[in-house]
Amino acid sequence: MFNVPTIITFSRILLIPFFVFVITTRPFLGTVIFAIACITDAVDGYIARKSKQVTKLGVILDPIADKLLIISALIMLVDMELIPAWIAIVIIVREFLVTGLRIVALSKDIVIPAETGGKIKTAMQIASILMLLLSRSYFDIDMYSPGVFLLWTAMAIGIVSGVRYFIQFKKME
Repeated sequence: MFNVPTIITFSRILLIPFFVFVITTRPFLGTVIFAIACITDAVDGYIARKSKQVTKLGVILDPIADKLLIISALIMLVDMELIPAWIAIVIIVREFLVTGLRIVALSKDIVIPAETGGKIKTAMQIASILMLLLSRSYFDIDMYSPGVFLLWTAMAIGIVSGVRYFIQFKKME
């Protein structure tokens, strides 16, 4: 049950409190912690597939860890007054709706695989969060405007992909 990929996934969850605690007072360190947590997502998946260590726990825990990390970052961005609360709320509500839909689907033995739009959305969210966090660091590069643009784009893609998940579920039901 506990293998290397699952331990890496747990480490991502354990990094979240450190990120939240540090980001407002030491933005660069907080950004590094967030980036490391994001890298663990790619690493755990790669190791699990390559070593054939994909487990049910890992399949369930990995997306939960991803959502906890993104939601924590969005809340901190609102707290730091870098994004308006409504954008974070729209993104968070979409995540809960899609996750809830997938749970309902699983209860009916329907597996809704992750779609490309959802993966693009996640990558854009991570990139935008990193840019927005870096806009508060010690660099003189304007990362705020591109970060906000990417977040808006990620939100739009997330809404579209969320609707597609519901359509896909209805067709499979």
